[in-house]
Amino acid sequence: MKDNQEAPLSILAVDDNPTSLRLLESMLERNNFKIRTAVNGVEAMAVLNEFHEDIDILLLDRMMPEMDGIEVCNAMKADDKFRNIPIIMQTAADNPEEISEGIAAGVFYYLTKPLSAEMLLSIVEAAGKQIRRHKQLRIEMEKRKISFGLVQILKCTFRTLDEAEGLSIFLANYFDDPDRTLTGISELLVNAVEHGNLGISYEKKSSLVAEKSWQKEVTKRLDDPQYADRQVAVIFERKEKACYIQITDCGDGFDWKQYMEVDPSRAMHNHGRGIAMANMLCFNKLIYNDKGNQVTGVIETTVNEDKDDFWD
Repeated sequence: MKDNQEAPLSILAVDDNPTSLRLLESMLERNNFKIRTAVNGVEAMAVLNEFHEDIDILLLDRMMPEMDGIEVCNAMKADDKFRNIPIIMQTAADNPEEISEGIAAGVFYYLTKPLSAEMLLSIVEAAGKQIRRHKQLRIEMEKRKISFGLVQILKCTFRTLDEAEGLSIFLANYFDDPDRTLTGISELLVNAVEHGNLGISYEKKSSLVAEKSWQKEVTKRLDDPQYADRQVAVIFERKEKACYIQITDCGDGFDWKQYMEVDPSRAMHNHGRGIAMANMLCFNKLIYNDKGNQVTGVIETTVNEDKDDFWD
């Protein structure tokens, strides 16, 4: 699912230091981004409230007077209008405690000061890829809206990334809040293809992304006889108190525990947030089997006091 010509991303940059703000503005404008600016958190929230439909990414300083970066994140987290805007947090030092606090507030992208243009653009492009994919999937989802509420169980299989994105649009509609669930389903289905069936490790993807050869490698492996027959199996089930999606790939599995939240040591990386985002933002519960090649996402439809009463 590709855009023929992508419109420039719109970024709200927030920093109480005028020199830093002008530097950010200059670096981003030179690379075809549209920039709005704010000098503190209070002003940032005013801009977000007025222009949230036109803002793709928030580039936010951690330490500011009046309303700091974490307070801005918490305010955004409490308002559905802002929940899909990726936040890139600037911190003065690589401080794991500060990064952990930011992750709890919904921040998945980080930059440390002083900024380098290369790192800034790498992280902005990663956040841009996330928001562009979400917007495109959401457009497609709106086009295909029909009544899905009567379906109790559904089984399907797929093998490619394009099929993963198409299927995520379709399956999101079965949940009560499709917009909330869409990104999580998409991330899990894509993960099942590239890391599961195609066996691309986190470290291998890091090098492929750096070399800008990731898509080429995915295409190559899809045609490789070693992987060509592998399918991802998906089951959707609606029960009285929750909806479930179970995704099973044919890979060797992985140590999923280290990816359920963003590890501060990986916070500056330009990929590797998908499972954490699905777990923290999209599902009430994410359950992996021991091997790591099967995951079940749970969305509660009513208040469920028995948190352990989930699909086996």
